[in-house]
Amino acid sequence: MSFTVPANLEAEIDKLITHYPVKRAASLMVLHAIQEHFGWISQEAVEWTAKKLELQPINVYELVTFYPMLRQQPMGKYQIKVCRTLSCALGGAYELHKHFCEKLGLDAHAHGPQTTKDGKFTVEFVECLASCGTAPVMMVNDDFHEAVSHAKADEIVGRCK
Repeated sequence: MSFTVPANLEAEIDKLITHYPVKRAASLMVLHAIQEHFGWISQEAVEWTAKKLELQPINVYELVTFYPMLRQQPMGKYQIKVCRTLSCALGGAYELHKHFCEKLGLDAHAHGPQTTKDGKFTVEFVECLASCGTAPVMMVNDDFHEAVSHAKADEIVGRCK
C-alpha cells in the first residue's frame, strides 16, 4: 500500500483513539482527521484506517459511503455547495446550480459533486443549509451566502479567482 500518513497526523490519530472506550468508536473522528489532512478519503485511506482501528475495510467504507460530508474524491480549492431543499428549490436553487455549472464548464445534469478540470472549483447540491427564509442559499468552503442571484453568484466566483 503506497498510502502514508505523516508521523504528526498518526500521533494525532493515536491520541484521538484514546478518547474512546473501543477503537471502532473513533472511526468518524479518524476519518475526519484524514480528510482534513488529505482533502478526501481514498480507498488506501479506508484500508489504512481499518488496519489502525483493527476493523475490516468494509466497516470503514460503509461510513465513508453513508456520510455525505466524507469525500471519496479530490475536491476543488473552492467547494460551492448549493442547497436544494424545498425552500431553496422554490427560491431558485436549481437555476443557481445550473448557472454555476454553465459558468464553470460543468454538466448541470450530472449527479454528485463535479470538479473543474483545473481543480479549482467543485460544485454540488447539498441538503438543508438551515436558512430557508433567505433562499436560495449556498456556501463556498466555510463562507455562507444568502439570497444568491445569478449576479451575486458571478461576484462570488469572481472573488475566488
